[in-house]
Amino acid sequence: MKGRLIFFLAAAGLLTGLASAYYFNVPRTHQPPAFSPAPNPYPRGIYANGIIESAQSNGENVNLFPEVSGTVSGILVSEGQTVTRGTPLLTIDDSVQRAVAEQQRAQAEAALAQLNALRAQPRPETLAVTQAQLALARASLKTAQDQYDKQSRLYETDSKAVSKDTVDNAANAVRVAAAGVEVAQRQLELTRAGAWSYDIENQQRQYDALHNAYLASAAQLDRYTIKAPIDGVILSVRAAVGGYVSPQGSYGTYTGGFTPVMVMGGPQDYLAVRCYVDEILVPRLPPPERLRAAMFVRGTSFSLPLEYVRTQPYVGPKIALSNQRAERVDVRVLPVIFRFSKPAGMALYPGQLVDVYIGEEPAS
Repeated sequence: MKGRLIFFLAAAGLLTGLASAYYFNVPRTHQPPAFSPAPNPYPRGIYANGIIESAQSNGENVNLFPEVSGTVSGILVSEGQTVTRGTPLLTIDDSVQRAVAEQQRAQAEAALAQLNALRAQPRPETLAVTQAQLALARASLKTAQDQYDKQSRLYETDSKAVSKDTVDNAANAVRVAAAGVEVAQRQLELTRAGAWSYDIENQQRQYDALHNAYLASAAQLDRYTIKAPIDGVILSVRAAVGGYVSPQGSYGTYTGGFTPVMVMGGPQDYLAVRCYVDEILVPRLPPPERLRAAMFVRGTSFSLPLEYVRTQPYVGPKIALSNQRAERVDVRVLPVIFRFSKPAGMALYPGQLVDVYIGEEPAS
């Protein structure tokens, strides 16, 4: 029984081996590549990955981040739209900040009104009251003096007709009335002098502090609107009405990180190509005056000559990948920027990856 089992297993293994040999030896027709690889047009050309950008006089595309956090209340532009510098692009809900600014404005206006009231002193009505009080005090003094004189003469004529206490009370009434005149006179002088200079200075500082707080709040309101910093084109909008944004940008559900709420580029008459030359190939770069380059659009046989713009003088980590599994990601590269005139009828957009060959113009 055991020998029969071994025989069947050996036979099954033999058949499996024959079937495998037949299967792997059958010639197969390979699918042609989706597109032919870009040919090197130069005898000693250098290959580099490139990414299309909007043509900037200096730097890269403009990434826009809000200066405040909040809920997006309006998106005022669309992707591909041409805008001028200062154009409002996106608004963030500013209801709370607007209420704070309005409250501070009212407080500043109240402080200013109080300051103006101090500066306007004395009021004509207040001055008239103090003048009337002085006149009343003088009249009271005259009445008291007349009463004293009358009582004093009567006492001198007949000491039994008026008591000494009555004369003394009349004299005391004169002194009280005279003091009342002095108080009324000082009150009139105080009223005429107006507000104390220290009170005015203190009120002025309170107004300045409240007014500056209002100006700061009003300036903060402007930060709730993102405006175009340059003349250019809206390349990407990465926010939605009702979404939350912060100075870190807008959180991307798919990327799992923060991105700019908008990306702007320069006018689209020209586009730029940022090439990343491997640090090993940097010594082979021709001098700028003899440098030539050609760009190949992936998936097509289309190519364009490129115009050299500048070399970014800093070798940094590679950030543009070709999506090849065998590609090294620890390479450092030198960015070289070219530009080209956008051809009519050709779908070329910022962010698109292209193949670039850099060569040398033959010496004349």
